[in-house]
Amino acid sequence: MHSPPLSPAHRTRTPTPAPWAGAVCGVLALALLGLVAARWPPLMRLDRDIAEALHRRAVTEPGLVHVNRLLTDWLWDPWTMRALIAVAVVALWRRGARMLAAWVAVTSLVSSLLQQGIKAAVGRERPRWPDPVDSAHYAAFPSGHAMTAVVSCGLLLWLLHRSGARPRIRRTASAAAGISVIGVGLTRLYLGVHWPSDVLGGWLLGAALTAFAAAGYERYASRHRPEEGA
Repeated sequence: MHSPPLSPAHRTRTPTPAPWAGAVCGVLALALLGLVAARWPPLMRLDRDIAEALHRRAVTEPGLVHVNRLLTDWLWDPWTMRALIAVAVVALWRRGARMLAAWVAVTSLVSSLLQQGIKAAVGRERPRWPDPVDSAHYAAFPSGHAMTAVVSCGLLLWLLHRSGARPRIRRTASAAAGISVIGVGLTRLYLGVHWPSDVLGGWLLGAALTAFAAAGYERYASRHRPEEGA
């Protein structure tokens, strides 16, 4: 069953996703992936310098470390983000927008598979700290936390735009999404779990996948939308 057709008024206020945005993010992500896989010395030094500086500060502030653990393990945990997507998928399915629900679910699944596949393919050096602030052996390129946050928040914002949500709701949701995406990256760096390039790679890959998924669905919907008055 196809998603219900949009009204003419809705079509005019719903922004059309720009495929070029996904292309730009994708090219940058691939370039960064190549540098990481090649162990480019300047990038490796920059990664280590930033990560070590943040890690040394984290060790001296255990209170902030505890706060960061709570944020990344609960509020901004990938499974929390996926749960939000699951709720959206169920809601769309119950409303009859089954193709849109399947599209969102598949995009989220592809994001996880892509992140895990790259993680397995790239033998990324993990941070090894003398003082155990966090289980740093979980670090990988790209950061699963960062990528999942971008994909989940991006998909939810896109769905809000498609549904014709009020501007105030969209602005509030955009602010919450921005804080979440940036916060995920900063907390992972602060805890010493990821290198800066891991977080940046997660952001870029997540943005590319989300932009392509949204643009692809809009193209699909425009071809399958019933003509007015038909």
